[in-house]
Amino acid sequence: MVRSVDSPLQTAKAWSRSRSRRRKRQPPDGDARTRILDAAEELFAGGGYEATPTARIAERAGVPKGLLFHYFPRKIDVLIALVNERTVVIEEEVEAVPGDAAGALSRLARRLPLRASPAMRRILFREADTHLSVRERLGRLNAEIIRRARFALELALPGARGDAARLEAAAATFAAVLLYQESICLLTGHHIDPDAVAELIANALH
Repeated sequence: MVRSVDSPLQTAKAWSRSRSRRRKRQPPDGDARTRILDAAEELFAGGGYEATPTARIAERAGVPKGLLFHYFPRKIDVLIALVNERTVVIEEEVEAVPGDAAGALSRLARRLPLRASPAMRRILFREADTHLSVRERLGRLNAEIIRRARFALELALPGARGDAARLEAAAATFAAVLLYQESICLLTGHHIDPDAVAELIANALH
């Protein structure tokens, strides 16, 4: 029997085709990182950070555990990436009509500047007690929403700008309602109407 021997050029071409096929079958690295974060968001929101092993995240994401550690050397790095990348305060113009403080706050509530999924909000509030990085992030988000609410009130009530303490308290109260209403509803089933709170705050400032 005569056995044919591939030339070096044929061998190189075959190897190149094999590598190309393997590359096509593998998802891009960026896609793998996104899937890891998607899986972690779902699992952390459902069972909590401490109860979720990295092996479970890798399994849910459909990636090798080694690839997870390539992107996130420690499990805490996954949590930090989630809260930093998936809780964003949007830069939007604050709308206010002079004399209509309730309307200004209601419009702010309808266009809540915090972009975060319900799952991410659960993670924020659940993990803030035990993880400093999450608590700091929540504090920054809260401060930014307070700043927006205070600015809306200053535009709506220009004569009240001298009463900075009352405006700050009103803004902080409304920011707390916007941030915590979803968590309160999940825990108790009681829904807080931001428009009603806006009306109460506006009446208190007059």
